[in-house]
Amino acid sequence: MGANISSLPTCLAAVVAFITYTYTYIRRRHSFLSQLRGPKSHSFWIGNEGDIYYQNEVGDCEFEWVQQFGSALRRRGCLGEDHLMVADPKALQYILHSSGYSFPKRRDVVKVTEMVAGKGLVCAHGEVHERQRKISAPVFFTSRLKMFIPTFQEVSSKLVQRWKDELATLDPSIPLLINVAPWISRATLDIMGQAGFDLHFGTLDGAETELSKMYGGLFIDSTLYPSPLNLIFKSTWRYIPEFLLQHVRYLPTREYRRFRTYLDCARDFSREIIKKNAEKGDGSDMMSVLLHTNASEDPQNRMRHEEVVDQLSALLLAGQETTASTLTWFLWEIARHPESQERIREEVAAIYKRTGASGAELSAADLDSMAYTQAVLKESMRLHPIIWMLSRVAGQDDAIPLAFPVTTKSGRLVSSIPVKKGTLIDIALHAYQRLPEVWGEDAGEWNPDRFLEPENVKQTSIGVYGNLLNFSGGLQGCIGWRFAVCEMLVIVTTLVKHFEFSLPPEREGEKTPRICRKPTVLMMPMAEGQVGPWMGLVVEPLN
Repeated sequence: MGANISSLPTCLAAVVAFITYTYTYIRRRHSFLSQLRGPKSHSFWIGNEGDIYYQNEVGDCEFEWVQQFGSALRRRGCLGEDHLMVADPKALQYILHSSGYSFPKRRDVVKVTEMVAGKGLVCAHGEVHERQRKISAPVFFTSRLKMFIPTFQEVSSKLVQRWKDELATLDPSIPLLINVAPWISRATLDIMGQAGFDLHFGTLDGAETELSKMYGGLFIDSTLYPSPLNLIFKSTWRYIPEFLLQHVRYLPTREYRRFRTYLDCARDFSREIIKKNAEKGDGSDMMSVLLHTNASEDPQNRMRHEEVVDQLSALLLAGQETTASTLTWFLWEIARHPESQERIREEVAAIYKRTGASGAELSAADLDSMAYTQAVLKESMRLHPIIWMLSRVAGQDDAIPLAFPVTTKSGRLVSSIPVKKGTLIDIALHAYQRLPEVWGEDAGEWNPDRFLEPENVKQTSIGVYGNLLNFSGGLQGCIGWRFAVCEMLVIVTTLVKHFEFSLPPEREGEKTPRICRKPTVLMMPMAEGQVGPWMGLVVEPLN
């Protein structure tokens, strides 16, 4: 009897695998995707998932696939399932904009996101998403941005002082190598603490909260190079009933345990903030505005208490680490391209001279006027999208149009892809942002000037900033993108005004660590021999 009971999970897994294989085999035989060209799969069990999730750097395989097969291709998922991978601008516009909620987020991706962000805006869909977005919108009104700029400037100035303090303790003839990644992450966390929740985390001062400890290294610890078994397991989630799937977060493996402990901590933290807000009354921070707006809504349209609680984790997920990583790559690019760094510095100096501003007094209008600085930010974002892949599923039978026709296995040129309900779709936004057909023949190279002469670029309207997809697009585009851009511009202008950034010099007998774009859920800078996010740059003070 004991042997029979112990073998039950194995039998159930075998049954699910058999049903999944049979289902995918039948679908594949009747699917147009089988006619599309795509990379060869070397494993029935994980298909091309291994190529994507185990690559050394983000884009190693996808860039090659798009170049070889075109901007719409077929790849294999786990257990032989076909995926449609698209980087075509017209297809992306149709999926994200024209068809709205007809292409919902994939169930396994939603569930993983819920494990770390709860049931907040980043996970919501359809009517729930509309309701949460409407209530959250006042938090990010453009008119409110000027209220946050002093906070951006205060934290940026504190970061400058921390680096100057470190420099003061060293021999000035020895260049200071700083791992800028954790420093920028601390700065953006302090900004979110003050702007988001009216709290001073003090991470730049070396303080640690329970939340900041839980948040540190969250995505590297939990999602870098997942096990093949975990990939296969997630591919079966769309067949598992919801009442069972909600208990997956309690599995005792690395990813699920890490996400569970963080989200539980974030929820406790959020409940405490809500309680304090009720005691002190209205405030101007994001959470206070959200609570006030929610209370003002008709009771039928309000967010439920648990939805409000989960907005804190959603705000941190969408507004802290993504911004920090984007800025980290920005600093790397201007260190590699000193001519761009100097042009930014000249533009910043000209703004200060024209406005008569001193210290940290730049306005939103001043930031908007920095055309070249914004061009450099867009170019860095184009080459280094932190969220590098989006996943969708066809909610109905449909046909996805293409701007650039692709050739099928039979040699036929097609300008649209018929998809059946349930078709899995990968939005390779990082591949889209390097398409020569969109960005020019130098799409793989550094050229910020392309954003100063947009008429030379073939553009299909997709993204909200520079027509990039770093903030996604359409109905589920990032609601806080203006906040993020303003925050990054303030930090950038402050740092470039005080420091010069360069790459570490090659020393005889020493190997400089190579920075890699690692494929965690968020694209993280890492280097061999270094622990956690790593971006080592030489930082020298300016006179």
